[in-house]
Amino acid sequence: MKTIKRLSAILISFSIILGLFAGCNKKTQTTVRFLNFKPEIASKYNEIAKEYEKETGIKIVIETAAEGTYESQLAAKMSTNEAPTIFQINGPVGYTNWKDYCADLSKTELYSHLTDKSLAVSTSDGVWGIPYVVEGYGIIYNDAIMQKYFKLENKGTEVTSMEQINNFATLKAVAEDMQKNKDALGIDGTFAATSLKSGDDWRWQTHLANVPIYYEFNNNKVDLTSDAVKKIDFKYGDNYKNIFDLYINNSTVEPKLLGTKIVDESMAEFALGKCAMVQNGNWAWGQISDVDGNIVKATDIKYLPIYTGMDGEEKQGLCIGTENFFCINSKASQEEQKAAADFLYWLFSSDKGKDYVTNSLGFIAPFDTFKDNEKPKDPLAQEIIKWMEKDDIKTVPWNFTLFPSQNFKNDFGAALLQYAQGTKQWSEVNKLVIDEWASEWAAQK
Repeated sequence: MKTIKRLSAILISFSIILGLFAGCNKKTQTTVRFLNFKPEIASKYNEIAKEYEKETGIKIVIETAAEGTYESQLAAKMSTNEAPTIFQINGPVGYTNWKDYCADLSKTELYSHLTDKSLAVSTSDGVWGIPYVVEGYGIIYNDAIMQKYFKLENKGTEVTSMEQINNFATLKAVAEDMQKNKDALGIDGTFAATSLKSGDDWRWQTHLANVPIYYEFNNNKVDLTSDAVKKIDFKYGDNYKNIFDLYINNSTVEPKLLGTKIVDESMAEFALGKCAMVQNGNWAWGQISDVDGNIVKATDIKYLPIYTGMDGEEKQGLCIGTENFFCINSKASQEEQKAAADFLYWLFSSDKGKDYVTNSLGFIAPFDTFKDNEKPKDPLAQEIIKWMEKDDIKTVPWNFTLFPSQNFKNDFGAALLQYAQGTKQWSEVNKLVIDEWASEWAAQK
């Protein structure tokens, strides 16, 4: 009996030793840490992480920064052992801040499937940030009203289709003629009210201003990651004035009243058929479809680029871009970097991943891995995708991520209202833009 007990003890001890030996030699599980920028979709990312680990065995740890704290949390995390493998930047300015931690993504599978590679944050040395969701804006128009205009017997232009409106001169002729014929068309004005109320003027002091700023930087071949962006000449300020004047002088309301108008009101005007056009982005679909009494059919909602009178603008597309770029931490191990790249590719290429992207995260994903039936269904999103896929059309990227401060935007918006009300000359607006751009950038030192 003692022999049996002794033998059992020996076997147990041997088993423990083998277990410890196996444990010491067991391969550590690869973990990818992802610092998420958007709190509103944190729960969705957690679902995705669980699904991916179930499929691959790779653990994805999702950490989410609170609203407005992403940069500070990223800075705090980068100096710890729990630094994110995947993090996000908001464009060239973000890259300037984090370039020491950005791995080159030019050889990744995800980048190879990016539909428009000009959207990436890149330099001559590599690709540092890949956009994962895009949005776009331009002039939304109601095609039913436009077709009604084309059929008018007494119209003052020879334009008979939207395809002919591919530059500012033609847009101006049509818009002004529609304003003259507004009663026959059953509208209050060609354009919805230009919302210049403080806090609601972002469509003009940011989004519309992006067009001339893009052309200035592009034509001057400015490196968007350099200090050259800290000074502008507002070279195409008169082009901005072209389209702004067209908006406010061919509208549902008089220019002097625009300081009382908000975005929701202008979108309601469009939804109720009181105007034919309104500048806004694809995020405005809900502001159209949810309006009580909405009469605009989804099939009639289309996009037109924001033409301002630039040379060659016949090939100009919509303003399409993002403030959201994935980066992979160059300080992480090669194994972790590869695991991060594999996860991102799975998310935007596998059937399960793409379903999450479109139906849970609600992204317009800028990758050719998405088939038509895997893309968002709302008409504005579909229009953005259509314009992105047009041959020989050049998208206008979002350079407004380089605007120096909110204070600059607010002062620009206030000056635009004064101009619309007739209390400020355009030359004064132009000077304010140039001077405050420089002073606000200098204040950041």
